[in-house]
Amino acid sequence: MKNEIVVISGTVLDESMRFTLVELCDFAKASPDQIIEMVEEGVLEPEGTSVYTWRFDTHALKRLQIAIRLEQDLGVNLPGSALVLDLLEEMERLKR
Repeated sequence: MKNEIVVISGTVLDESMRFTLVELCDFAKASPDQIIEMVEEGVLEPEGTSVYTWRFDTHALKRLQIAIRLEQDLGVNLPGSALVLDLLEEMERLKR
């Protein structure tokens, strides 16, 4: 019987963190073009006035990850993802 060692690594994020476009791409395994398109469709709302000054919070990272999963797993387009994400957030707000 073979003994295998499994190494799991991760990054702990807190709500005060802000990410540049490049950092967000790294965390979410997404391309800059994908993220820019999501900003244009209203899926993500960065702080800042241009691509070079955009900053994203952990909430945006979570939305990005969900939008990617909606597209990959269910074939949902970006306007649909924006709607689904807004509805999920509204449901969460109403639960509280």
